Amino acid sequence: MRPFDYRRAASLEEASARLDPGARIIAGGTNLLDLMKLQVMTPEALVDITRLPGLSEVEPTDDGGLRIGALVPNADLAAHPRVRAGWPLLSRALLAGASGQLRNKATTGGNLLQRTRCPYFYDPCQPCNKRAPGEGCGAQGGAARMTAILGVSEACIAAHPSDMAVALRALDAEVEIRGADGAARSVPLDDFHRLPGDRPDLESTLGEREIVTAVRLPAPRPGATQVYRKVRDRASYAFALVSVAASVRMQGGRIAEAALAFGGIGARPWRDADVEAALIEREPSDALFAEAAEILLAPARTEPSNAFKVPLARRTLIATLREATGLAPAAAGPDQTGDAA
Repeated sequence: MRPFDYRRAASLEEASARLDPGARIIAGGTNLLDLMKLQVMTPEALVDITRLPGLSEVEPTDDGGLRIGALVPNADLAAHPRVRAGWPLLSRALLAGASGQLRNKATTGGNLLQRTRCPYFYDPCQPCNKRAPGEGCGAQGGAARMTAILGVSEACIAAHPSDMAVALRALDAEVEIRGADGAARSVPLDDFHRLPGDRPDLESTLGEREIVTAVRLPAPRPGATQVYRKVRDRASYAFALVSVAASVRMQGGRIAEAALAFGGIGARPWRDADVEAALIEREPSDALFAEAAEILLAPARTEPSNAFKVPLARRTLIATLREATGLAPAAAGPDQTGDAA
């Protein structure tokens, strides 16, 4: 690890002011410190915000929603009574991610801002446009098992790794952001993460000196069934090969509302409005769910080593929708996860 300066901020204003080029925010550090040890990221300074007030609370909002501070640990958020009661999808996704030790340290803001990555990003000896723009993408034509098939570009095919962000996208979350001048803005999670395009090193819409302060959830959809299903290589501490977050409300035997987000297959937490629209006002059936999967996967761009994700995503979406609409019983296990077929 290279030498760096450490600064503990006493306020959000000070934290923003200290975010010079080359400086990074640190809270839980579960992703950043690993990358620093590998010298994949070499910040000149770390700005510690862990002691700042007002960032560690989970609070109800006037409209029946929830405000989640950026420093709330993933473990605390998953276990919070309000989350478990109103947004169980989020709790299940959090419990499906990482290990208990990491969930105790990882924060809400840090989880949203973890680097989208693949094995080539971790290895400074391999070409990676995300790590060093213009080097090339070693994953294309290489070992691409864990990479994305949707939203990729000629510059990068890395998959976004977060379970939490997939659930939040299905739940229509918004991200609160504060700038150095004290001005606050709110960004729908749909617009927070960037697609790689020709600049995969730019992963979010955060501006210079801006800091994530909270995530807001709207009120739960009355009568909706929430499901999170994750398929991975082993039962714990593994990124998703495919994951599906679903919130579905039935009425009169038909699908009245559907919100679906996907992990493991997208360059960012993935959502496709056309997939959801194809389900509305229709009776649930395997044929309908297969039709939705075809819409989702039509633009997929695969490598030889990740092409298996197309049939795996199709099966996972169908299984998730069968559960969410009542065509099949709930999956075994509290986190509704599964191993790779």
